[in-house]
Amino acid sequence: MGDLTNFIEGLPKAELHLHIEGTLEPELRFRLAERNKMDLPYGDVDDMRKSYVFHDLSSFLPVYYQAMAVLQTPQDFYDLAWAYLARASSENVRYAEIFFDPQAHTSRGVPFHHVISGLGAAVLDARGGLGIKAQLILCILRDRSAEYAMATLMESLPYRDSIVGIGLDSDERGNPPGKFSDVFQRARAEGYHLTMHCDVDQENTTEHIRQCLHDIKVERIDHGVNVLENEALVEEARARGLGFTVCPVSNGYVTGDLKTAELKEMLRRGLKATVNSDDPAYFAAYMTDNLKAAAESGALEAADLIQIARNAFEISWLGTGPKEALLAELERYATSAAVLPSA
Repeated sequence: MGDLTNFIEGLPKAELHLHIEGTLEPELRFRLAERNKMDLPYGDVDDMRKSYVFHDLSSFLPVYYQAMAVLQTPQDFYDLAWAYLARASSENVRYAEIFFDPQAHTSRGVPFHHVISGLGAAVLDARGGLGIKAQLILCILRDRSAEYAMATLMESLPYRDSIVGIGLDSDERGNPPGKFSDVFQRARAEGYHLTMHCDVDQENTTEHIRQCLHDIKVERIDHGVNVLENEALVEEARARGLGFTVCPVSNGYVTGDLKTAELKEMLRRGLKATVNSDDPAYFAAYMTDNLKAAAESGALEAADLIQIARNAFEISWLGTGPKEALLAELERYATSAAVLPSA
């Protein structure tokens, strides 16, 4: 794996499935709590990490939402985004599309403007200061009402220049994509790109994928490896060039399986599958570690990793010029890299 590890570390990368609240490392959580004069029920970082106990999506979400209480001011959101962007840049992530969950903050009294102004300022500063491009995707919480979702969408419109797309995340049980069809229809009319989570091995997951494709007509599906269970959906997704943002280490935590066999099959079938880190502060794996885990578990070779990186740049929501520049950088890397043995 040694040569392939070096190859992965040098690979130009795009990350398309990253929840910024999921990058809240314990050290930063302590600093923000102190800044905001909050007491946390943990003695130290190790004590906090030990409290991160979960085995599936439903048990993960309460841990995830509870930690967000320290995020209160624009500076808090700036520091959160800057920390992620600095880490991503150090791993040669050249471009990132970052999910944020405004309802998780507005529902506890934090103004929408605090969230978007802090995140947006970090994104702008990172272009010059860190050499990484990024854009923001507003995620709707699917376990809240469609009315709250529409209100949040409308609240986003004054910040349209700072938000590239709309997504859907949180607890999938009893919350199918169709619940939010009117919201996403309005989002499309406002010029937003569209994506939705179809989490791994959930109840009715292939039906949710079908709704994403047929009813909502998304451009990407986040996670989505269960598409392989339905041949017609596979063929439709391939024909449309639909993107899939797979998160191997996250899959391992919430399903007990990295789903790298499925990832490799998606690549073999011509689906535009990518690798991403999801909530790396909780899963202890950022982009490079996810690619390494996928390569080792799924017996991926250098050519597979180049295809994963190419897929990510191709399905990104960058403008044509910046996208072509990053694809050219990737092709130069592929050409200059030594031929590697199988992992």
